[in-house]
Amino acid sequence: MAGISVTLEGNNIQLAFEKNDNTTAVVMDAGTAQALILALGQMLLSIEQEAEPDAYGEDDFFEFDSPTIDVGTDERGGAVIAVEPGPLPPFVLRLEDDEARHVAQSLLEILSTPRDVRSSQGDH
Repeated sequence: MAGISVTLEGNNIQLAFEKNDNTTAVVMDAGTAQALILALGQMLLSIEQEAEPDAYGEDDFFEFDSPTIDVGTDERGGAVIAVEPGPLPPFVLRLEDDEARHVAQSLLEILSTPRDVRSSQGDH
């Protein structure tokens, strides 16, 4: 049976695999490790969807961390948020004015709340 270990070496993460008498180790920075986690998560999600095609409904969410988030306007002056979700293709979210105000207001409310209180609210 193969063994997998993950260790922290300074600011880097080491991922080591051991099978029989062979050991392979990979050292990566935090950003690369996050991209790996996202890619593995997407692969597992894909496998689960093939096994149970009806398991995911319209209310399911896909979580990701984005190394860059750009906020601006499109060619018509509408509010847009551009995101690069790790191994997935980049996308742009276009918002109506009232949606953009709601997002901005909600983020301001979250950021003005102490961190320990944020986790207990859970409604944003």
